[in-house]
Amino acid sequence: MIGGAKNGDKVIAEITEWTDPDRKPFGRITKVLGKPGSHQVEMHAIIAEFGLPYEFPSDVLHESEKIADDISVDEISKRRDFRKITTFTIDPFDAKDFDDALSYRKLENGNYEVGVHIADVSHYMMPDTLLEKEAYVRATSVYLVDRTIPMLPERLSNELCSLRPHEEKLCFSAVFELTENAEIKSSWFGRTVIFSDRRFTYEEAQEIIETGKGDHADEIIHLDKLAKLMRAERFKKGAIDFNTEEVKFKLDEMGKPIGVTIKKMKDSNQLIEEFMLLANKKVGEFIGKRQGNEQERTFVYRIHDTPDEGRVLQLKTFVKHLGYKIPKNADHSSSGIIKTLMEQIAGHPEEDIIKQMAIRTMAKAEYSTNNIGHYGLSFEYYTHFTSPIRRYPDVMAHRLLQHYLDGGRSANANDYEVKCKHSSLMEKRAAEAERASIKYKQVEYMLEHTGKIFEGVVSGLTSWGFYVEVGETKSEGMVSLKNLSDDHYEFDADKYIIRGLRTHTELHMGDSIMIKVVGGNLNQRTLDYAWIKA
Repeated sequence: MIGGAKNGDKVIAEITEWTDPDRKPFGRITKVLGKPGSHQVEMHAIIAEFGLPYEFPSDVLHESEKIADDISVDEISKRRDFRKITTFTIDPFDAKDFDDALSYRKLENGNYEVGVHIADVSHYMMPDTLLEKEAYVRATSVYLVDRTIPMLPERLSNELCSLRPHEEKLCFSAVFELTENAEIKSSWFGRTVIFSDRRFTYEEAQEIIETGKGDHADEIIHLDKLAKLMRAERFKKGAIDFNTEEVKFKLDEMGKPIGVTIKKMKDSNQLIEEFMLLANKKVGEFIGKRQGNEQERTFVYRIHDTPDEGRVLQLKTFVKHLGYKIPKNADHSSSGIIKTLMEQIAGHPEEDIIKQMAIRTMAKAEYSTNNIGHYGLSFEYYTHFTSPIRRYPDVMAHRLLQHYLDGGRSANANDYEVKCKHSSLMEKRAAEAERASIKYKQVEYMLEHTGKIFEGVVSGLTSWGFYVEVGETKSEGMVSLKNLSDDHYEFDADKYIIRGLRTHTELHMGDSIMIKVVGGNLNQRTLDYAWIKA
């Protein structure tokens, strides 16, 4: 036993000496996680692997507990009052923090006022406090398959800042006057106080959209109509639909995956998405667009660079092997090629795989004070304003917006650029940890179904084997070419196919085939499949 660890235990160790790279390092065990395969052990291993903070320091929690619950009359007097205007939230059924709400009313001139109300985290989390410093270090909440590692302590995320129904809440809001055709006539930004009348789940809102019946049905149905008009206009102007299917697991009391569902975007999800996009876009424009000789103002933008032309050419060549040809009269810009491709693959079995390939050709979205626009959304100005409970850049956007509303001078760009780079790095780390936890549960679930046959889609071709993604679980595994006994198969890189030399059987990306689960490695998060031929 070393450091309390038994043989075979997973541990966290600290390297204490490693003077010669050709020899093994020395270290000490800092924490014993336990036996591999246990749900808690594996989740804590992922947390440790990506260096995620698991608990809040006690002094940070103590500081959060000292924040007062009550909202003073003086504070309300400084804000625009929306408490008597119909307001509600629409969130996932298992959400605990509600950081956005919508208000709706018809105006006397026949237009409609829609308020996008966002939790005013910056009111409660003051600069230079322990809370502020901890939120900056974390920069984002992390969503593993079984837990959330929040950016803010529960006192703020689930209580003070959460826009819970039937409670007065402080918000930072973007309020729009829209016509019946979803044309924006005016915008207003500022601090507000709201009272949410109802908390909807996405499923409840979807049922209202589909049936026309339920609480606030008129409001939700009309908001859905406006959202669809805005969405159509967005795509008309060049936005690209990169939404892909997401996996959600049902876990038993021991953390074992006993069911899996594929999350798909429905009208209720897109309703919220469109109004959040509108708020983020208009806040970015409000700060970024200069009038006449107006001074440029430092701000936190969410930017997305155009794809590398070489990578787009590779994508174009790749999809040609799948039978997709970009018409000669199509817009030959990167945007035009990808947009045309997305329209062609809609509804086809290989849609998700090609979307993933297209995403890999793209630059990653990130935070910066240097605005270059958002290519994927086709927005000239875009920020993140709508999720300050879980994203630090949104808090920065709130503070800067209020600073400029108060007539303040442009903030120091260098200081904010450092914070943007840190936030982008932490966001990338969070995404990798989330993917690792999903991949682990996919492997664990599929290993429980060893010997079972599934239908899948060929998702990758190599000289050593081909990868298959199972449709009902999105679990990717590999079929090794050396294990195929009916023929000798080789990978043709020029035609991007795998072909049997004797039978001339061909495998292409996107082909639907049957596979059997034959094994896997939980530690490496890999799966082994066998090809089952008709």
